[in-house]
Amino acid sequence: MFLTGVGGPGLELLPRHALLKTSGVDEADWNYRPILGQIQRLRFRLVMRLLEGRHFHRLLEVGYGSGIFMPTLNRYTDELHGVDVHEHASEVARRLMDVGVRARLQTACAQQLPFEADFFDAIAIVSAFEFIPEPEAACQELKRVLVPGGSLVVVTPGQSRLLDLGLRLLTGNRAEDSFADRRTQVVPLLERRFQVRRRIVSPRILGTWTRLYTALDLEAL
Repeated sequence: MFLTGVGGPGLELLPRHALLKTSGVDEADWNYRPILGQIQRLRFRLVMRLLEGRHFHRLLEVGYGSGIFMPTLNRYTDELHGVDVHEHASEVARRLMDVGVRARLQTACAQQLPFEADFFDAIAIVSAFEFIPEPEAACQELKRVLVPGGSLVVVTPGQSRLLDLGLRLLTGNRAEDSFADRRTQVVPLLERRFQVRRRIVSPRILGTWTRLYTALDLEAL
């Protein structure tokens, strides 16, 4: 069974023992650590808030990694798809099938999606857009495969010295090694290329204007 109720009602995650580390930036097991797990799972709760009360024929997750969030996404769609640049699609699909989630997974990048135009009603990208090397090309592809009026839901991390220090203390990782300066570019780019239908920002931290994440529900212009 997948893990239910972690980090809020209705959140269903692939269990820790079923996670496959698919790349150097795939840190899905962080969702199960004290303190850090609460921060990680906040991203998924933001997506759930944007998808609440909606159901889609086809939904694509770009950058699905180990598939940790797919048990939750599966509830919002008749047909669940995923693309990622790693080569472990078949193994992740098998592990998802073991918990009753059928996902059609492929190895592909966001700049060259292997789907026909107007194929998806919704696309979700959770803490992955900031790793895309050609974000402008990715925006064009995302528009191409979305039906008119479809939703692109993106969650991306904030940037501040406070957040970066927290990441270093909790994980030993340096934010500049993972993201370079791409975090500051994601939201402005998406706002230029798409229409923002809804925006959610995480609570302020320690009374400052520092935000953990920004979540956007977008529609193609």
